Parts: sequence; structure tokens; C-alpha cells
Amino acid sequence: MKQKITFVICLLFGLMFINAGLNKFFHYMPVPDDLPAALTSMNTALQSIGWVLPLVGLAEIIGGLLMIIPRLRPLGVIILFPILIGILLTHLTVAPSGLPIALGLLLISMWIILTNRDKYYPLIGRGMLAHPTAGKLKKKQAGSHLLQDSESLWNL
Repeated sequence: MKQKITFVICLLFGLMFINAGLNKFFHYMPVPDDLPAALTSMNTALQSIGWVLPLVGLAEIIGGLLMIIPRLRPLGVIILFPILIGILLTHLTVAPSGLPIALGLLLISMWIILTNRDKYYPLIGRGMLAHPTAGKLKKKQAGSHLLQDSESLWNL
């Protein structure tokens, strides 16, 4: 049951970002008339730099697609996390009306990161020693003929 709920939440999360990314290329969602002036000027500034919005849109599409595939979900949330921080900061400073949605998206992403934290340990390097199973892995590999010195991995 937990896997089904996780899949549905990640599917909706991913589809939201795919939709937002596609909108940056095809402009099919109308811009609301009641946007704050600061947000309108910020959007105009981002559009004047020709490569920023297509890059963010591409990252949103790729991250959204990866969120739907359970095996690639940890990579998808890492791709989308900087975009989520930008969304949160925008709503904190310019348009506070969207803050509940931004906080909800941030909480979902943090939940996904926490549930997949074991997959991030290899990215940290030496921090893997703090992982609960690191001692077990080190003991298993110490006698292996493939790895003569278990510390040689860290000295590369």
C-alpha cells in the first residue's frame, strides 16, 4: 500500500514538473492577470535572457520524467531540488500567495530524499563511513581478492 501511495504522489509530482517544463517551450497556459508587479518584472527579466527558461524547462521535464520511474526517482529529485528552492524563494519574497504549494512540493521532495537516502551515500564519498552498514561492508571486503587494501578506495 505504501508503494502505491508513493507512486501516485511521485506521478503527480513528476507530471506537475513535466507540465511546467513543457509550458516554458510551448506557452499553452495563460498568464494570470493579477500577478504582482515584481513577479511580472522578474519573469520579463528571465525571458530577456534567452537560455535560462529553456534550461529550466528542460531540467523540469527530465526531472519530472525521472520522478515517475521508481528506480530513477532519487536522480529526478536531485535534478528538481534547485528548481524547488527557486520556487520557494520566489514565493517567499515576491508572491506569498503560492507559498503553501511551494512548501508542499518541498516537503514531498524532502520525503523522497529521506526515503532514498541510502542511494546518496556513494555521492558523499568519505561520508559513507557514517552509514550504518559501512562497517559490515568493510569487513566483507577486507578479505576479498578484489580489494587488497580496503582504505585504497579513499586514497584515490
